[in-house]
Amino acid sequence: MNELELIKSLVAGLPQNDSVVVGPGDDCAVLDCGIPGRWLLLKTDAVVEGVHFTRETPAAQVGRKALARCLSDIAAMGGTAAHAVITLALPQDFTPAYVQELYQGLNALAREHGVAIVGGETTTNAERYLVSVALTGWVDRQLCLLRSGARPGQAIFVTGELGGSLAGRHLDFEPRLAEGRWLAAHFKPTAMIDLSDGLASDLRHLLAFGGLGADLLETAIPVSRAAKVRARQSTLAKPPLVAALTDGEDFELLFTVATTRAVPLVDAWKAAFPKVRLSCIGRITPQPGLRVRTRTGVKEFGGHGYIHFS
Repeated sequence: MNELELIKSLVAGLPQNDSVVVGPGDDCAVLDCGIPGRWLLLKTDAVVEGVHFTRETPAAQVGRKALARCLSDIAAMGGTAAHAVITLALPQDFTPAYVQELYQGLNALAREHGVAIVGGETTTNAERYLVSVALTGWVDRQLCLLRSGARPGQAIFVTGELGGSLAGRHLDFEPRLAEGRWLAAHFKPTAMIDLSDGLASDLRHLLAFGGLGADLLETAIPVSRAAKVRARQSTLAKPPLVAALTDGEDFELLFTVATTRAVPLVDAWKAAFPKVRLSCIGRITPQPGLRVRTRTGVKEFGGHGYIHFS
């Protein structure tokens, strides 16, 4: 049973109450707490030694990444982060200096985005460090962005560049919070998700809601320099395009808009975020499946990004 199959089995029949606007299946849970004009966002995520970082990774980068992953999910909803609680699971041979440095990285990013760290938990973990973050946020009720609104014919956009994140970017990426709120306020994407598991996997999450498909244009996919360099340096590395589709941990925003809004969006984006690349990479289709249009024709792409337990 892989990660997706396990999640599907666990969420079936979960208890809910009247406050739940959106439960499992999106980047954050969305809750109605009775506050006029806005909803509460709730998210949890974890980084585990040996999976998301190594013992040699600077501790400040580990702490920063732990919080940044959750911030990226808040960004995908068009929200603003608010409060966090931290769970630390530490091996018996942990060093206090390492944990202090980890918190320095975590605290610095929290201050940058106005997040209050209000508590947490410490426990023992046999051999590995684990950092789990639970994060709240707020979003305007009229501007909340979900994964479920894509429709046939709509344009697919992605921020930044993709692939090769293990070269270092998975540790120092910038959560696209300002970009997510700007998109919600000015163009309100029909669907949006952050890219944590890879373009091929996360795009399929958007498509699954309507049994839809997507046609991507090979030359439009923004492949990172790191992915290209890695392919040149090793014959065992993925081809750059495949890396951009499957590597994961890019933490960019993937979203859809009506085609009539595509050109105005590109023009407005350049003025608002001149240092952040924005690419229109394809369109939503009524025909299920993921296809890539290359110079030699259209090819079905069956690959996926990272899936735990697979």
